[in-house]
Amino acid sequence: MTLTKTSRWLALALLLSGCGTGEVGSDPEISSFGTSITENTQLMTGERDFAISLTQKFASEAPNTVHFAFNSSALDGLAQQALLRQAAWIRNYPQVRFRVYGHTDLVGSAAYNKALGMRRAQAVVAFLTAQGVSRAQIDAVVSEGKTQPLVFTQAPNAQNRRTVTEVIGMLRRAPAQLDGKYAQRVYQGYLDSAAPEPMNTVANQSSAGIAISPGN
Repeated sequence: MTLTKTSRWLALALLLSGCGTGEVGSDPEISSFGTSITENTQLMTGERDFAISLTQKFASEAPNTVHFAFNSSALDGLAQQALLRQAAWIRNYPQVRFRVYGHTDLVGSAAYNKALGMRRAQAVVAFLTAQGVSRAQIDAVVSEGKTQPLVFTQAPNAQNRRTVTEVIGMLRRAPAQLDGKYAQRVYQGYLDSAAPEPMNTVANQSSAGIAISPGN
């Protein structure tokens, strides 16, 4: 049985308003250990879709990437401005879990860059928590070192020296400020984004003498 997209969002809204312990979908390979019950499989699928959609929303509304100077994990003014916007966005979604990935350019050894990437990720997490983001929302910091460059060059490269903040899932045990009204708002936002333009808007434009040309 496959849930429709609307049904998955409704299931997620119910999850957000529910209670319990542990995390849903924390192990993406759990299905390999046996046959999951239908409801659990559907919920995990819904959460995965939700995480992808929310990651896209996060990246479109707040800068999810910050950059660093060569061989540095210090946050300059531009990085701090970006992280202030990240923190404001994350505080609005107290049920969502995030992960910060640290990256470096290709200069230097793999071991050194692994450590440098971790310091960068840790610096971002420290800044976000200083702005009121719950540490419980940041599931982990991960250093990719120099293994995932955006630009393949052996020279120093500013685009590769970065951290990326991404949505990875949801907390099963919601923070105190999360309630059913919040879940309703999340689900209603999805419905509003999918709703067609009201017919009376088109009618009003026609009655006002506004020419409506067909789309290409």
